Amino acid sequence: MGALVGGLYAAGYSPQEIEEIFLSNDFKNWAEGNLDEKYVYYLREKDENPTLITFKIDVDTLLETILPTNLISPIALDYGLMRYFAPSTAIANNNFDSLFIPFRCVASDIISKKAYVFKEGKLATAVRSSMAYPFYLTPIPYNGKLLFDGGLYNNFPSDVMYNDFLPDYILGSNVSSNFEIPDEDNLVSQIKTIIADNTEYSISCDNSIIIEPEASEFSLFDFDKNEELIKIGYDATIKQMESIKKGIERRVDIYELIERRKKYKKRLPKLIFEDIEVEGMTDAQNKYVRKSLRFKEDTISAKNLKPEYIKVSSDDKIKKIYPQAEFNKETNKFTLKLRAKKEKDLFVSFGGVFSSRPINTAYIGLQYNLLSKTAISVLANTYFGKLHNSVSAGFRLDFPFSIPFYWKTLYTRDGWDYFKSRSTLFEDTKPSFLLINDQYVRSELGFPVAYKGKIILDGTVGEVIDKYYQTKKFISTDTTDKTKFKNYSVGLHFEQNSLDMKQYASKGSFLSFGIRFVRGEEYTQPGSTSIIKDEFDTILDWVRLEIIYDKYIRLAKGVRLGVFGEGVYSNQPFFNNYTASVLSAPAFEPLSESKTLFQENFRAHSYFALGVKNIYQLFKNVQLRFEGYLFQPHQQILQNQQKKAYYGRIWDDRQFVFASSLVYTTPLGPIAVNLNYYDEYEEHWSFMFHFGYIIFNKKSLE
Repeated sequence: MGALVGGLYAAGYSPQEIEEIFLSNDFKNWAEGNLDEKYVYYLREKDENPTLITFKIDVDTLLETILPTNLISPIALDYGLMRYFAPSTAIANNNFDSLFIPFRCVASDIISKKAYVFKEGKLATAVRSSMAYPFYLTPIPYNGKLLFDGGLYNNFPSDVMYNDFLPDYILGSNVSSNFEIPDEDNLVSQIKTIIADNTEYSISCDNSIIIEPEASEFSLFDFDKNEELIKIGYDATIKQMESIKKGIERRVDIYELIERRKKYKKRLPKLIFEDIEVEGMTDAQNKYVRKSLRFKEDTISAKNLKPEYIKVSSDDKIKKIYPQAEFNKETNKFTLKLRAKKEKDLFVSFGGVFSSRPINTAYIGLQYNLLSKTAISVLANTYFGKLHNSVSAGFRLDFPFSIPFYWKTLYTRDGWDYFKSRSTLFEDTKPSFLLINDQYVRSELGFPVAYKGKIILDGTVGEVIDKYYQTKKFISTDTTDKTKFKNYSVGLHFEQNSLDMKQYASKGSFLSFGIRFVRGEEYTQPGSTSIIKDEFDTILDWVRLEIIYDKYIRLAKGVRLGVFGEGVYSNQPFFNNYTASVLSAPAFEPLSESKTLFQENFRAHSYFALGVKNIYQLFKNVQLRFEGYLFQPHQQILQNQQKKAYYGRIWDDRQFVFASSLVYTTPLGPIAVNLNYYDEYEEHWSFMFHFGYIIFNKKSLE
């Protein structure tokens, strides 16, 4: 923080401007490693899955390179420092003595195990190097050095100031102390003690004073409390102001200083880029990054370039991009030089859900990346559990053209067992026997709509095989009814997604609407318990329109309102019997648990649904949710005595769902306790505890 505060002041920012920076959302994003979500490129995001942890591996690497070197992403910080410091660096001609105020900062070279003093170069690089904290923020490679926070070897560099400038008076501010004895169970404290030197908190200058604000109750990364910390520093300084004034004879009028700062800022060039250069990878990989940055005009401002920079930085094939602004004196504009590094080749993900209900599902995902002028990802995943078993494999190609797009093709084989996975509160409640096997090949093209939207055109060829009894009274020697539906479908839909979480979201919005045409051959073979004994074979086709809207609104601090709507219209015909018809009908599944239940009353060919969510943020990572939904089918699907399907009266019946959840969001995934109520369902109440994400591969007709 010393380098950042000093660098901003040396670059001509006033104390008031610096305070505004430290209290801004931009700074909070820097400190927490967050990107501006509205610019994270939805087109490049992969399908949602239940991953809890991902290991990124080079195929020929050793284990230690799998371990992460930083807790937060430096992407937003690196770009922000460049924006704040590039103009001052330009007019100083990379000489820190020629800034508005002469400047020095100290970094630590862990290769030579010595402090390194920055006197020249890019001001953003110097400050960033001095901010790199072990395990929190990545180090900066610079001229054969690997630079970390200067505090490792010299945390109070008054000697640097004294030797370089021989000042009349030195003001020091100290909120640090030497490291405590390392804890045997604390790896970070052990490593800090190994690599860091103790510091003498004193000033060699005779005329000097050290201000020591009392901030011991704050942790090293308490960036949410900046306003309070600023006040503590201010109050500590005011207490010693009389002593400071006695030691300083010379005075400068405040208006004179303001005028000097105005004149200095007028000289600063605007941060306008006329070109972009990418280095650090192969020529083809550098071109991929360069093409991904849409540079349509002759020049672009740093503000307008930021969304493109975040878009590329959030690409999972790129590990990091470090920006530098190189000034061209002839044109008075800048060239953006990006030093890029490719992400590791292989991603191995583990996840799933662990629940008090017998729906526990483990997940393993693999992604192998090949980056050239086009990005290629080879994809595979598998789910295994009582309820759901699945395997999927395929590829995805990302093209960074003027209109970027992707092409993805996957083969998926799904199995659902609603019989074995069903737990009941009462022993005499026997669940229906339902097995669904779904295999298909889907190929899709995706095109961007702004940053958070995309249009998807897809085609699917597959076969769904349902095995079921149309009665709950069956014995082990009975044979099931069996319905096969060989089908193909084409779909076109739009998605826009800015939700903050893939489950239990509380910020942002989601909008999806589209159309799908389905055509296929139904073949039904009756089992031993079926009333109708004849086999059945026919061709079916239909069109389905669907829209989903989910939005969250901030009502007050810690209180949010969610509104939800879903509508489906379809001219889908009935299958040969009631059970097959209901199994193939669109399902309303508003809750995470809904995806694990077969609920006949929440399935219909055409329906609309509305929902309201009240979300209370009890603590930073704890929320309490109350949700209510109305499901209104156009015509309910009913069955007659021959187990055939027929429609009920128009708008005649409706269902309600009420849910409450206490959710704790961990770095891996959510831990939640759910109490749900389903209207007109055989078991109204459902209690569930789970850790992880209840997310599955898409079904063929979705």
